[in-house]
Amino acid sequence: MTEAQHFKFTNAVIIAPLVSVIAIWTVFWLELRLHTNFNEFGIVPQTFGGLRGILLSPFIHGSLEHLYNNTLPLGILTAALFYFYRKNALMVLCIGIVISGLGTWLIGRPSYHIGASGLIYVLASFIFFKGIFTKYYRLIALSLIVVFIYGSMLWYIFPVKEGMSWEGHLAGFLTGLLLAVFVKSHMPAAKKYDWEREDYDETDDVFLKHFDENGNFIENVVPEQEEEPIVSAPKVKITYHFKKRKSSDTSD
Repeated sequence: MTEAQHFKFTNAVIIAPLVSVIAIWTVFWLELRLHTNFNEFGIVPQTFGGLRGILLSPFIHGSLEHLYNNTLPLGILTAALFYFYRKNALMVLCIGIVISGLGTWLIGRPSYHIGASGLIYVLASFIFFKGIFTKYYRLIALSLIVVFIYGSMLWYIFPVKEGMSWEGHLAGFLTGLLLAVFVKSHMPAAKKYDWEREDYDETDDVFLKHFDENGNFIENVVPEQEEEPIVSAPKVKITYHFKKRKSSDTSD
């Protein structure tokens, strides 16, 4: 598989983040419309009823600020996931929600844990570590971009802010790391240059012909022209037919 075939823009790159963002905003709009909140559908650790929050909590947000803070990272990271890892994207998304939610349910404090931030940590962690593990230059560059933009998120896997579900962040971060380790992603074959081939011959390299044996650059290189073999012309036999005209005397 070539690089152009692997990193291919598809409709999912737009549809997946768009659906994710619309979903969380629709749920928040319903809360305002119905004059209620869905916090009780979030994850409540170590309770049987709180298990439903594993699937429902990513769509529930406590305030407009909470919703806005999760909207851009969710859209950007989901688009990156479906562009660079399109064959594994849906699996990473679904498994990430379940495992990070279950982890929050196991280690969380007895409270309502809501929001898409756990999933965001899954995506950021997976994209970062997977790029490092693959050692592919484009994915490593993507990992560095994630660190540059969202590197400060690392602090929030610790209890540094009151009222924030650091347990959900930690569960999401560890889930992304595990997925990066165990999810197999086939990378395109690295481009092999002429000088990396086993049958490479320096004497046939057009670029190296611009340098002499001392390494001095030669600006104009006259290409060697093969001598054309001299082919002798075929012998042509010409036959002449001469007919002598008879002269006769005429009288008036």
